[in-house]
Amino acid sequence: MLMTTDREAAGRAAIEQLKAGAASVEPLASASEVSVAFRGKPVLDRVSIAVHTSEIVTLIGPNGAGKSTLARVLLGLAPVSAGNVSRRAGLRVGYVPQRFSIEPVIPLPVLRFMSLSQRVSKARALECLAETGAEHLAGAQMSGLSGGEFQRVLLARALARDPHLLVLDEPAQAIDFAGAAQLYELIAAIRARRGCGILLISHDLQVVLGASDRVICLNRHICCEGVPRAVAGHPEYVRLFGPEAAASFGLYSHRHDHTHTLSGDVARDGN
Repeated sequence: MLMTTDREAAGRAAIEQLKAGAASVEPLASASEVSVAFRGKPVLDRVSIAVHTSEIVTLIGPNGAGKSTLARVLLGLAPVSAGNVSRRAGLRVGYVPQRFSIEPVIPLPVLRFMSLSQRVSKARALECLAETGAEHLAGAQMSGLSGGEFQRVLLARALARDPHLLVLDEPAQAIDFAGAAQLYELIAAIRARRGCGILLISHDLQVVLGASDRVICLNRHICCEGVPRAVAGHPEYVRLFGPEAAASFGLYSHRHDHTHTLSGDVARDGN
């Protein structure tokens, strides 16, 4: 297992490779022309995506767009109706799900939680908690943590796997704006230290786009994809998220070749 200084050196090297054009190498995880349907209802339609080492890719889109389903497909946790999914051989994944419930009546200290379902030494657990700014919570009960504390512990638990790929599904839920901004700064710092790839799902568009290398707008299929831009705007963004969002959020430049109906289907000519 890499020590902290070795991990930081590896992270810097991975980022330099990405800057030099390493996106052409084998991705950590990818999906090609993937479709998913649940009980006959289409959830994803011919979606292709790839996440590379040291890259932060953010999925955005309205509720029900299939963002969490796509993440689960990449992890092999959801079946596909069509298409192909591949993961690099030996890939280690750290996953922070959108929902993680713990019964408040069950005593569960943070340090014990760190080793549930995986073998993690006390020293390793404390190291990962320190990396996310949660080392002081080691003896606290999980049920007594605030929203921000809980998410930092979940992130530390994911890091304990020394992952090549981090998948974070709405990591800033139940956290205020300032706390969310700090969390995304932490995520960017983790990428810089470790060089891992990160797939991020979020509605916190005000703060998340600035931390992203690539943004993918999903609404059952990929509508658009691009590099974040601080002051860019687009009519389709306004249509998806509203004029208030467009006025206050960081945007990325992209173009659509189609429009959607309110149900999320591609609008046909004349509709």
